[in-house]
Amino acid sequence: MTVRDVDPEKLILKAADELAKVGELKAPAWAAFTKTGVHKQRPPEQSNWWHIRQASELRKLYMAPQGIGVSRMRKVYGGRKNRGHKPEHSFKASGSVIRKSMQQLEKAGFVKMEKGKGRIITPKGQKLLNSVAKQLK
Repeated sequence: MTVRDVDPEKLILKAADELAKVGELKAPAWAAFTKTGVHKQRPPEQSNWWHIRQASELRKLYMAPQGIGVSRMRKVYGGRKNRGHKPEHSFKASGSVIRKSMQQLEKAGFVKMEKGKGRIITPKGQKLLNSVAKQLK
């Protein structure tokens, strides 16, 4: 049973609960007030949005074994901005939110930085996601 065999939404929510148990992964103080990108109008309403984002990033890294950098993650988490009467345009997500959460995942040992490739998932991170997938199936 792997991550590819289960529903992504259920996997991310369950993995977020597991990541919340890790002591090193805590939301910064500013996370309660910040938006996740210029395309958003308000900050996230969920209390555990930081861990949900980290679980989602971990899954993205699992699905792309060649590695992903912060710039590409900004595109993935970006969206369309409502600009009033003007047409909507797509904007990138906040790089700071992505970078800080990736740094925490690195410190916990779930992700590692590889020169020229961005960040890649470690065997510890794969093990966590595979165990969550087995629990769901």
